[in-house]
Amino acid sequence: MTMLDDRTTADTTWPTAYPQGYAVVDVETTGLARDDRIVSAAVYRLDAQGNVEDHWYSLVNPRRDPGPVWIHGLTSEMLSDAPLFEDIAGEFAERLADRVLVAHNAIFDWQMIAREYARASSAAPVRQRLCTIALSKELNLPLPNHKLESLAAHYGVVQQRAHHALDDARVLAEAFRPSLHAAARDGVRLPLLECRPLTEWSDSPATPRVGYQASYGGGGSWRASRKLPPSPYPNPGRFEDGKPLKQGMRVAFSGDTSIDRELLEDRAVEAGLHIATSVSRLTSLLVTNDPDSSTSKTVKARSFGTPVVDEAAFTQLLRDVAPAEEK
Repeated sequence: MTMLDDRTTADTTWPTAYPQGYAVVDVETTGLARDDRIVSAAVYRLDAQGNVEDHWYSLVNPRRDPGPVWIHGLTSEMLSDAPLFEDIAGEFAERLADRVLVAHNAIFDWQMIAREYARASSAAPVRQRLCTIALSKELNLPLPNHKLESLAAHYGVVQQRAHHALDDARVLAEAFRPSLHAAARDGVRLPLLECRPLTEWSDSPATPRVGYQASYGGGGSWRASRKLPPSPYPNPGRFEDGKPLKQGMRVAFSGDTSIDRELLEDRAVEAGLHIATSVSRLTSLLVTNDPDSSTSKTVKARSFGTPVVDEAAFTQLLRDVAPAEEK
């Protein structure tokens, strides 16, 4: 366990280039697809040095099936009387305004938020985001994986309700502050990225997801067995850096992911990719947050020269998967 002592603040000359405020955010959603919706949102506002100013939380009626109830615990009945996103958009925006959005795997939270605002014919007042996974890497924290629970354990932060937006945001806020102070102490440049709001939106029809129940209304935790179908498209070969994923590519996962693995796999299948259970010379891409590990998949990927990307990069690539080439 690594805890910062009292000298951290006293001995640190605070970098003037650091942001003046942060909005630590967590959203729970119906899934990972572009037409999925937010079912709950939480924000902890922090000052320039990571001290908590206030917090806010709201359920959100997604106007559709709530998705993986076994993860977020929110049933249709619980959400039926919740406000719609457009009803909370103004208050949510006030919490985000003039602050850097901080989240664990921030590209996911930002995309979900940006899409909700685009549906509401508006835009979130966010210009920059900071991913705590990326910050952990910059700080070389000795974490066993990139899950929020591991970051929390590193700083002695106790999780009370995993996958509850308010508690996840609290845990992240408490873990972000010592990370921020460590970065300031060591002169680390914060991994800030630009947030580009969506300017238009067109919803696509919701389609059933592989391995999901037809209805989650009962609030049970049962899940169908995982039998992911092969991609109907031919394998176009290996992924190339700087180019999009293509339908039919074979994707393998290794190690822990901050987003539930099944949701990532389902999203990949929906995009037309093939989920491979092992790595071979035909594998197009390996997704892992720990490329230096010695798992059988990472070892084989290195021996075959298989391209490797982390989870954050993969979720970004899933936004624009190129269609299969016609023959």
